[in-house]
Amino acid sequence: MPDQKTPQPYHHLPEQEVTDFFSSSPDQGLTAAEVASRYEIHGRNELKSKPGKPAWLRFLLQFNEPLLYILLIAGAVKALLGSWTNAAVIWGVTVINAVIGYVQESKAEGAIASLAKTVTTETTVIRAGETLKILSGDLVPGDVVMLASGDKVPADLRLLKVRSLQVDESALTGESLPVNKSIKALPADTPLAERTNMAYAGSFVTLGQGTGMVVATATATEVGQISQSMAGRVNLTTPLTRKFAKFSRTLLYAILTVATLTFAIGLGQGESWAYMFESAVALAVSAIPEGLPAVVTITLAIGVNRMARRHAIIRKLPAVEALGGATVICSDKTGTLTENQMTVQAIYAGGQHYRISGSGYSPNGEVTLSEAELQNEAAPANNSAVHSTAHRSLENNLPPAVRDCLTAGILCNDSQLEKKGETWSVVGDPTEGALIAAAAKADLNQGKQAAANARLDSIPFESQYQYMATLHDAASRIIYVKGSVEALLERCSGSVNEQGQHVDLDPETIRQKVEAMADKGLRVLAFAKKEVGSHQHAIDHKDIDSELVFLGLQGMIDPPRPEAIAAIKTCQSAGIQVKMITGDHITTARAIAQQMGIQKNGEILSR
Repeated sequence: MPDQKTPQPYHHLPEQEVTDFFSSSPDQGLTAAEVASRYEIHGRNELKSKPGKPAWLRFLLQFNEPLLYILLIAGAVKALLGSWTNAAVIWGVTVINAVIGYVQESKAEGAIASLAKTVTTETTVIRAGETLKILSGDLVPGDVVMLASGDKVPADLRLLKVRSLQVDESALTGESLPVNKSIKALPADTPLAERTNMAYAGSFVTLGQGTGMVVATATATEVGQISQSMAGRVNLTTPLTRKFAKFSRTLLYAILTVATLTFAIGLGQGESWAYMFESAVALAVSAIPEGLPAVVTITLAIGVNRMARRHAIIRKLPAVEALGGATVICSDKTGTLTENQMTVQAIYAGGQHYRISGSGYSPNGEVTLSEAELQNEAAPANNSAVHSTAHRSLENNLPPAVRDCLTAGILCNDSQLEKKGETWSVVGDPTEGALIAAAAKADLNQGKQAAANARLDSIPFESQYQYMATLHDAASRIIYVKGSVEALLERCSGSVNEQGQHVDLDPETIRQKVEAMADKGLRVLAFAKKEVGSHQHAIDHKDIDSELVFLGLQGMIDPPRPEAIAAIKTCQSAGIQVKMITGDHITTARAIAQQMGIQKNGEILSR
């Protein structure tokens, strides 16, 4: 068995070498004896943070600051001189500082442990030739795991078999779209986000099925490495702490020098030893700024409390000052600046452009005719008549072309939306969730449409074909297809006008519309249909090689969070520069940045 502590380029190895490497079998998996032996070596597949310091030690470490050393000594001297009131005040300041710091650090400890919960789930494995359901914590390297749509990946896997497998890795890589997986070996230097033959712990299967071999568990996984880095104990140094340390040392040296000179000069002038010692101590104590730590501590504590009211936990008090001194903020895009929910914003159907309002998977919104906006033909400011019709609502008057395009999106679809409380989420692929939400805004219910158009067969999405197709039994047998523009256009022989009537196909115009949508950062999907005979009960790739009717385009994007836009504006007004970090295409990144107000005569850097 290989040592998990030594990273291996499993994505670079062919499937057979991986199985040989772990002395396992894709069909039989591990035996009970092998599982027990490896469990003893590697332990449970759980993320565990390093043992923390005991509470008493964490409390004492709050006093580990140079200025507090001086205050503690000053308090002790005051007590020896009989000034118990002054001593109590000085010690009170230091204790308050320690208590506040201890409480904040204790609250923050929970944030580190919370990452361990992201991989706790059940999983399906093959052991001794049998398919079993076990807890993810019982997995060991060499186990064969079976994945299906909706599953959470329980450990780092080298994929051995895939069937239309797509995995949402946004929590790990920041990529908002699911990744199409394969089993082909990749170059050793392939970046993590491009390792399509790997499935990483904590990610989600959005579509298809797959089988993979466990190559890393617990803290050896990629998410485990993140947990370990979060758990690392480092000494926090900020401009404030550095200045305090320097000031404390300088002050200490100055006080000791002056006190020593005072003591020596007094003795030289014939004063008694006891008198001069008391005078030197009194001079040293009076030179210490007892109120300075109190002012700083109280100020930082106020900042911590304000942050806590905004649901931000500050582990160390000085971190508030470091945050306040920030001049540049570099932020991830997906899920931080954006909703991490794909949203259809534009439709091109029947030769017309339409806009869809709303965001995320919520059905709240409407479809409006928005020719001026989507063709970049801004209405003149003094032409109110033109401006007023730029977004004409289509409520209760949906053109047949738009209806067909939206219907294709919800019938040629394997996902569903669900509502938990006030929040809508997708069960399945985020792109398909966006199509369902867009149709719902036009009062097209997926459940009702599916009942009225029973699905008879389907062709799942495959990267080599770049489309998905479904056969339905309605008034007539009809095939709906969705996929890339290139894959569908070459198979289409006609199109439809606004009223749904068949017209000649104009591929060049469609490509121009696709480019216009892409320039706005939208991801574009094409939709088509084909009527077939009532005798047909199944479909194959040859059934959609030709004679498709082009229905339209839907453009979608992961929209910016409104609160993030407001936060960026606040940062910029405070003189803080905001930089967006993303793995998206440059066009998409530029569009999002412009919507958020980040890219103002700025520069886009790409590798």
